[in-house]
Amino acid sequence: MTKYTDTGKKDTRSGFGAGLLEAGKADSRIVALTADLKGSLKMNAFADAFPERFIQCGIAEANMVGVAAGLAITGKIPFIGSFAEFVTGRVYDQLRQEVAYGRTNVKIASSHAGITLGEDGATHQTMEDIALMRALPEMVVLAPCDYNETLQATLAAARWEGPVYLRFGRPAVPNFTPEDRPFEIGKAWVMNEGKDVSIIACGHLVWEALQAAQELEAEGISAEVVNMATIKPLDEEALLATAAKTGALVVAEEHNMAGGLGEAVAGVLARRQPAWVEFVNGADRFGQSGTPSALMAAYGLDAQHLVAAAKRALARKK
Repeated sequence: MTKYTDTGKKDTRSGFGAGLLEAGKADSRIVALTADLKGSLKMNAFADAFPERFIQCGIAEANMVGVAAGLAITGKIPFIGSFAEFVTGRVYDQLRQEVAYGRTNVKIASSHAGITLGEDGATHQTMEDIALMRALPEMVVLAPCDYNETLQATLAAARWEGPVYLRFGRPAVPNFTPEDRPFEIGKAWVMNEGKDVSIIACGHLVWEALQAAQELEAEGISAEVVNMATIKPLDEEALLATAAKTGALVVAEEHNMAGGLGEAVAGVLARRQPAWVEFVNGADRFGQSGTPSALMAAYGLDAQHLVAAAKRALARKK
């Protein structure tokens, strides 16, 4: 089994901040906008380095989207940043009409996604954002797994022509991917080869998937782990390849059951290659207050629940 080492816990939002600064140094067209959350989005370094390219919009998310769309039309590459709940649900009409419909080159940086926002509770958490963004034509949806991958995904988003939704979080989580591995939009990464069951995950659940694979290996079960950091456009060929190999899959995400990675995977399999699938997600629930680790356990979003799901998928296959 391929071994991955936690080199030190870091928050993925800091990976975005570092990537934004690096992208800004490489391309003077990049501008950054936020809705009174510069520190939370780790945009400070960019704002300090390029004050003339940073716009503090205040608590006016809809206006921020409109300003960004206008800047994109003039040839700029705007990154707009806020909490995932506020930069999707609060401004969905603006994202649809001003960004997706016109395919304007706006990058939507959404921090504090999922339930790992923790103690702020259900009003600030979002478990529906992937579904909202997947439903928009022309929208790319990314959910990288750690600091390093978020940095690289930010650089990839800056290079991509068209709207991109980039999802990341607040808590410090294991940082385990190579820091120099380029991120390619639309391509999955098979992080561990296996033959019995496939675990397909995105975001914070990738590390949990790798831990689950180790536990399964100790029981004589070979698990393939696929990091599906691009949720849209989905890497259908990689999905079909792992499904053909194992015939049993688990899809894991820090998102509700409706409209997320799980349903994206299920849709491809239903059309092209049926396979047994188990789902590990937040079901049909809002978040609640609690520490990130306690909430992940309470919602069944950890290695223990992934192991159980893998065993259910294997039992169904047999």
